[in-house]
Amino acid sequence: MQWQVVILNDAVAAEMNALPVDLRAKMARVIDLLETYGPHNVREPYVKPLGGKLWEMRMKGQHGIARAIYVAASGGRLIVLHAFVKKTQRTPRRAIELARRRAMEIEP
Repeated sequence: MQWQVVILNDAVAAEMNALPVDLRAKMARVIDLLETYGPHNVREPYVKPLGGKLWEMRMKGQHGIARAIYVAASGGRLIVLHAFVKKTQRTPRRAIELARRRAMEIEP
C-alpha cells in the first residue's frame, strides 16, 4: 500500500510553517519515513501512539521539541491534525483535544 501524509487544512499548514526551520526539516524526514515504509514500520523515536487513533510525530532539534498529531484514514492517508512546539514533559491535553475535534472533520 502506498501511504501519503496529508495536511488537514490551512490552519494546520500554518502551524507547521510556524515551527522553527530545523524542526520543520525533522518533520519532513519523519513524513518521508512514514510515506516510504508505512506507519506500521516506523516506531520510536519518530512516532508514538497517543491513544485512540491518534499518533504523534516526534521532532527534536536545536530550537526545542515539536510534535505533530496525526491519524490514519482510508485510502492510505495519514492526516496531520495539529503541529506545535512542545514546552512541557507531557503532550498538553489541549493539543490532544484540538486534534480530536479536528479529526471529526475527516471524511471516511
